[in-house]
Amino acid sequence: KMVDPTLAEMGKNLNEAMKMLEDNQRKVEEENEKKYARKDIPGPLQGSGQDMVSILQLVQNLMHGEEEEETSQTYRLQNVGEQGHMALLGHSLAAYISVLDRERLRKLTTRILSDTTLWLCRLFRYENGSAYYHEDDREGLLKICRLVIHTRYEDYTIEGFNVLYSKQPVIYISSAARTGLGQALCNQLGLPLSCMCHVPCNTMFGSQHQMDVALLDRVIKDDVESGKLPLLLVANAGTPGAGHTDKLGRLKELCEQYNMWLHVEGVNLATLALGYVSSSVLAATKCDSMTLTLGSWLGLPAVPAVTLYRHEDPSLSLAAGLTSSQPVEKLRALPLWLSLQYLGHDGIVERIKHASQLSQRLLENLKNLDFIKTSVEDELSSPVVVFKFFQEYSNRDQTSHAAQASTIQHPIISSERHVYDTFNQWLGEQLAQLVPASGVDVVELEDEGTCVRFSPLMTSAVLGTEIQDIDQLVDCLKMKIPVLTSTLQLREEFEQEVRRTPGLLYIEDLSWPGLGVVRYNYHSDGKNDDKQEKELEKINTELLKKLNELESDLTFSLGPEFGGQKNCVYIGMVTEDLDVSELVETIAATGREIEENSRLLENMTEVVRKGIQEAQLQLQKANEERLLEEGLLRQIPVVGSVLNWFSPFQASPKGRTFNLTAGSLESTESMYISKAQGTGTTPPPTPTSSLSKQRLPGQKVFKRSLRSSDALSETSSISHCDDLEKMDQRAPALSPGQEQGPLETQKLEEQKEVAKAATTDTEATQSDQPLRDCTEAEEQGSQR
Repeated sequence: KMVDPTLAEMGKNLNEAMKMLEDNQRKVEEENEKKYARKDIPGPLQGSGQDMVSILQLVQNLMHGEEEEETSQTYRLQNVGEQGHMALLGHSLAAYISVLDRERLRKLTTRILSDTTLWLCRLFRYENGSAYYHEDDREGLLKICRLVIHTRYEDYTIEGFNVLYSKQPVIYISSAARTGLGQALCNQLGLPLSCMCHVPCNTMFGSQHQMDVALLDRVIKDDVESGKLPLLLVANAGTPGAGHTDKLGRLKELCEQYNMWLHVEGVNLATLALGYVSSSVLAATKCDSMTLTLGSWLGLPAVPAVTLYRHEDPSLSLAAGLTSSQPVEKLRALPLWLSLQYLGHDGIVERIKHASQLSQRLLENLKNLDFIKTSVEDELSSPVVVFKFFQEYSNRDQTSHAAQASTIQHPIISSERHVYDTFNQWLGEQLAQLVPASGVDVVELEDEGTCVRFSPLMTSAVLGTEIQDIDQLVDCLKMKIPVLTSTLQLREEFEQEVRRTPGLLYIEDLSWPGLGVVRYNYHSDGKNDDKQEKELEKINTELLKKLNELESDLTFSLGPEFGGQKNCVYIGMVTEDLDVSELVETIAATGREIEENSRLLENMTEVVRKGIQEAQLQLQKANEERLLEEGLLRQIPVVGSVLNWFSPFQASPKGRTFNLTAGSLESTESMYISKAQGTGTTPPPTPTSSLSKQRLPGQKVFKRSLRSSDALSETSSISHCDDLEKMDQRAPALSPGQEQGPLETQKLEEQKEVAKAATTDTEATQSDQPLRDCTEAEEQGSQR
């Protein structure tokens, strides 16, 4: 049978459009043009119109035009396959079908809606259910609340909110539910916030992410006694944070006891399509309604969420907005209808099964890692894996690990917990950056704090996560754990070293994921606060620059962009071979060097200023003396010229020169006599760091040597003794006509004396203790 030409043309255009939009390869000429001419700047609507290719090119530029500016962040588009193209085709078909005649449109929409509802109810084991398709995943729960209000309040259709005055409705939501869900429901329903009751989770028995059923029972009894009407209970089959499932069986019994409606939502509902389903999730099939988000589970773009419900009165469903008499409203299910047919039953189950296998693979690997604690509800089938770094002990047997790995319960003081939250925040960001296909993210839990979450049902179909991505994630985690443990162990040592070092100030910043924060204190000499703050900023900025120039594996920065301390040096993560004392000593010495150089420059500026003033006074005095010597007649213009011609006046020029080294003024008479400027005294050397730690070849700064200290000292002494013996042979050859300066000659003579003394002493007692003789030679050389 021939295909409708319009449908064939629509599919062809869609394929061409998707091919153009998904083509990320752009020519170099187009990229260069973009840098200078932005195509996404709003402009006037063209009168002649544009063709489809130009419009799609504009859409492509809007989608990918900012990639050059986002190079620092990982940018990954959704993996849109053939099933995604079917979902996108559904939106185009919906627009085309809506122009059909009314009778044909009614038959087609009824068939699409009934087929999709039947498939979903059978797939997720929800018998005799109806379906409501909606774009916002909260809209289904909102319609269910209206349905329950219409059911429990018979006169609500006529009297409206007046019937709610006699008995105030109450909606119960778990404290582990989505943030802002209760407030959004109250705002849309027009109810006060007092109608929303947040039920706490377990504190002593069971999972800390499950609703406390006993406490809920007492709360409902109190509400009934106070004249309120328990209306609806929202339970979780997979909490948004940790992925735990409430005790749905007991909650259903409680709802039947008080004639309440039970609504269930959560990511674990996807496992109802599998052959094996845990009993806790299987109880969701007995609830009154549930919301399914198939788009993220199956990797389908732009498909609606589905709320399955059971209700016998279609008029109340129509009044609540769950059904519609408009055929166009029923076309919302068309993208899902096409995608489900394309995937088939086996394809849908395979995608959900693959996501479950990914979580199990990660959970099995995490069991073998030290310093990693997991929070899963069921180790046999847990679609969501939550873990965190926690340094409790290094060696654990399998028995104790299996007993403690299911929950994360540990008494931590607030500051220590804050540090662990910071470290786990850094760990989650690093894993997400290194393995973007894994889809891990950071989640804040009330009891456990900051954790890393892996929820493949929400991300694997979209990102195309595979088993090798999980293995790569585990490998990256193994590399990061030693860094975290070393940094955590050395933080206290770093703090103690900084506090005992003069000139350094330790800044406690619990939100910084690294070794710590330090500030070099500027010793002010009666300066005002503004000038002192500028000097402090200048010194610490220069200190950061000097530290980054060193060949080390550490990262030094100014800290976070927002919320960090000013004028500080932030030190990042470190490894176990870090020499903390050398690091702190280097920071202090470098800071003192910068401060001394700054003071030297300030003193020199002041000396030069005073010298210029003194030179002006002396030159003025010299001019007055010259006038007295020449006489008054020589100052008259015509007479002075004639007098100077008959009797010339001989006077040597008396200038002034300023000696920067000595800080004094000197006369220039000697300069005019010798025709050269004197060198004066040798300027003092620039203050530098006094660190003289010898290193092995290839060893970077701030690293402890792998050898013992004795072996290192012996090697250093012997090599230094050999260097002293060869100093005389390393004198640089001078070219003809080149002369050595006095300073170079003096240094060379001193080196020769040291080498000669070292050689003589070593040969005198060579048969006794040669290593000690080399040390004595060094001491004698330094004394000379």
